[in-house]
Amino acid sequence: MFKKILIANRGEIAVRIIRACKEMGIRTVAAHSTADTESLAVRFADQSVCIGPPEASKSYLKIPSLISAAEVTNCDAIHPGYGFLSENAGFAEVCGECDITFIGPSPDAIRQMGNKSVAKDTAKAAGVPTVPGSDGPLTSEEQAIEVARQIGFPIILKASAGGGGRGMRIVREESDIGSQLRLVQAEAGAAFGDNTIYMEKYVLNPRHVEVQIIGDRHGNAVHLFERDCSIQRRHQKLIEEAPSPALDAKLRHKMTEAALKLARHINYYTTGTLEFLLDERGHFYFMEMNTRIQVEHPVTEFITGIDLIKEQISVAAGLPLSFKQEDIKMSGHSIECRVNAEDPEKFLPSVGTIKELYMPGGPGVRVDSAIYQGYKIPPYYDSMIGKVIVHAATRDEAIHRMMRALGEIHIAGVKTTVPLLHKIMHSAEFKSGKVSTSFLETFLKNQAAAG
Repeated sequence: MFKKILIANRGEIAVRIIRACKEMGIRTVAAHSTADTESLAVRFADQSVCIGPPEASKSYLKIPSLISAAEVTNCDAIHPGYGFLSENAGFAEVCGECDITFIGPSPDAIRQMGNKSVAKDTAKAAGVPTVPGSDGPLTSEEQAIEVARQIGFPIILKASAGGGGRGMRIVREESDIGSQLRLVQAEAGAAFGDNTIYMEKYVLNPRHVEVQIIGDRHGNAVHLFERDCSIQRRHQKLIEEAPSPALDAKLRHKMTEAALKLARHINYYTTGTLEFLLDERGHFYFMEMNTRIQVEHPVTEFITGIDLIKEQISVAAGLPLSFKQEDIKMSGHSIECRVNAEDPEKFLPSVGTIKELYMPGGPGVRVDSAIYQGYKIPPYYDSMIGKVIVHAATRDEAIHRMMRALGEIHIAGVKTTVPLLHKIMHSAEFKSGKVSTSFLETFLKNQAAAG
């Protein structure tokens, strides 16, 4: 087992990893920017190293600084968390060259699945259903128009190296393809350093259902059921739950087996998530794979009782999985709400100092956060400041537990999305479980119309 791990991330996921390491008897080093000097991760870690100024490009994305921080503190592994360099094959390779274990998949697996266009081709080769679209990246506007005519409108343009909801545009008319293609290319180039774009048929009113998998270096791979992530704003998830209200036992078996088929096809090890679109007729299509831990992993931990971060670390150390597929049982229902420091009406970031803070507790409630009273929210990073996760015997009980938990939250000094989350939990539409990725857009329109 590792003696010391560098956490190449920030915020709640850095704290989450540190907590897991402490329980495993592993020492930790928090790599941080100057903007995060007073963060909880820095306070909780055994050591900390400043890796640069606030801008991510000069700190959390700067590979030489992270490697140097690991070497100077004698770390034998690096955990990348999610975002930043977590799906960067080059970073994984450099770690290996420096005799530092990258707590994630192999560079080859990242290349195969991290690029969405390549991942789609790999899924096809593995016999997993995919959404109709372009055969690889688009090379010209003329090609884009030709493919769109073949598969029919609406279509969606996606950045091959995209993630986090960025680099995606829905196109409903042929006349808009050129302008939208250039916009996505510009956005992708700026955000990911890769402006290659591919096209897919846009599935109307789908659900976003993903399957959590984990494999080891000994040829074992299992699934830990699914999560429903359909409540989104501009492809950014807001609410996740497990299991999905849309799946029965038969469909669940088909989706989880498809996920494992792809994982085995690429000899995948560590945690990973296969994301699918589920249409109104019960047909599902592979969308992408995230070769890292997900923001929403706690709902899976709640319904299975398995600590995914600890298992991820153990697998990286070369140990076999501590369980088999038949050992994994699903218990109850779990819901996660992401709390963002944003104006819930205008969805604009809200930065400032947290003057007062109270987070919920009680039976079946978990809070993953890195904020505290007096903490200054920096303006340089993602607006998520925490996650509230609940678990109960049934979905209805979980919804009411989340209502109670959200009602207990008190954050003064910045605006948050808690009021919006509270309204969604109380809505008849969400309670019915019949939602899609267009849920929030319709919900906000109805709220505005009602005054």
